[in-house]
Amino acid sequence: MHVPSDAQSGLPPGQRIENAAHGLLRDLGRLNRALFRAGDFGLTRSEVSVLDALAAAPLRVTELALRTGMVQPRVTVLLQKLESRELVVRRRCETDRRAVETALTTAGRRLLDQGRQRMAEALLAALHTTPVDDCEAAVCAARQSVAVLVEAMEPEAT
Repeated sequence: MHVPSDAQSGLPPGQRIENAAHGLLRDLGRLNRALFRAGDFGLTRSEVSVLDALAAAPLRVTELALRTGMVQPRVTVLLQKLESRELVVRRRCETDRRAVETALTTAGRRLLDQGRQRMAEALLAALHTTPVDDCEAAVCAARQSVAVLVEAMEPEAT
């Protein structure tokens, strides 16, 4: 855990936040890579990102591109691969028959859920020497902190 040092406390507030942000991004990246490996999805990160974006509800390609931060042609290629593996299905949108939306199949949801379960188990195993209450508190504090940052970055999302 990062605790501001005396050297940091003499810096201007903007510099302190920038330094903390660099550390946060580095650490989140490391955690993300470790958890992704533990998930053992058998897919690329981009493919898992698409499945994850579809977990809540079916989406159109344009919405998927926005949620995943990928360009539409890339999302289309990924959808073709995922559809060939029977992890997603494309169908006409019920509210606009001209549009096509993509949804997870049962197999896609199962793969995503199993990968998430492996990720949670790996995190729990890594924290095995830490008391359960401390683990829960650390994870809850991390989620709350990330929620504050997401709210600051994407106020319209809440």
